Amino acid sequence: MNNERVVLSGKGITRTFGFGKHKFAAVDRVDFAFHESEIISIVGASGSGKTTFAKILLGLLKENAGEIEYLGQKRSLRTQKERKAYWGKIQAIFQDPFASFNQFHRVEKLFRDCIKIRGLKLSKKEAFELMRNACTFVNLKFEELYNKYPFELSGGQMQRLMIARIFLINPSILIADEPTSMIDACSRSTILDMLLKLRKENKMTIVFITHDLGLAYYVSDSILIMSQGRICEQGSAEEVINHPQFEYTKQLLGDVPKLNEEWKLN
Repeated sequence: MNNERVVLSGKGITRTFGFGKHKFAAVDRVDFAFHESEIISIVGASGSGKTTFAKILLGLLKENAGEIEYLGQKRSLRTQKERKAYWGKIQAIFQDPFASFNQFHRVEKLFRDCIKIRGLKLSKKEAFELMRNACTFVNLKFEELYNKYPFELSGGQMQRLMIARIFLINPSILIADEPTSMIDACSRSTILDMLLKLRKENKMTIVFITHDLGLAYYVSDSILIMSQGRICEQGSAEEVINHPQFEYTKQLLGDVPKLNEEWKLN
């Protein structure tokens, strides 16, 4: 049982699309509670509703029904001031790093915007040192990057800069939507290690949105299985993977190749 405080929770969260007979629930009466410093994976196949759910958590989509609380208080995003305050506490990284940055802003400008989101009042020297530390955290050299545009960087550098950005903002909650699906296995391990280090150092809550049960088992404290917009199974990573209760979870597990078994390719 998790004894840390609940940072984000919701009851009956629902989001529908369409009208009349074409109306459907992409997220259907979902209840959840995420704790401080917890790593949660939301797992499901394409179309299960997990990305829509992530956008609701981020405040990018409005729920049609239900209520979300942040630190025990009802979440309100009606004004620009409320949205700005909320986005200072909850941030995201996505699978496509090039879609996450303004391609016409140099790296230094992107980083200074992060410092502004955090609300820090720093001298030029202090800001430079903080940006340098953020790059050092992800094994990059700020002096070599600060004057470059995102399109001048490699995909691996962009992935690391996304994490450096999170280092600068230091949110309470990070939503990571398939953050390693577009990179090679070696880089994937490095990125995951950096995210786990952020959790350890800053007590950050990390929510992975993924279709990969192997990744979920490797990194998570808790796993939520989504199917057709609903949470069909949830529990500790050990419980869900080793003792699945629902047929859909067993099906997802059956799709994960096992190295110690002969693979049937036809």
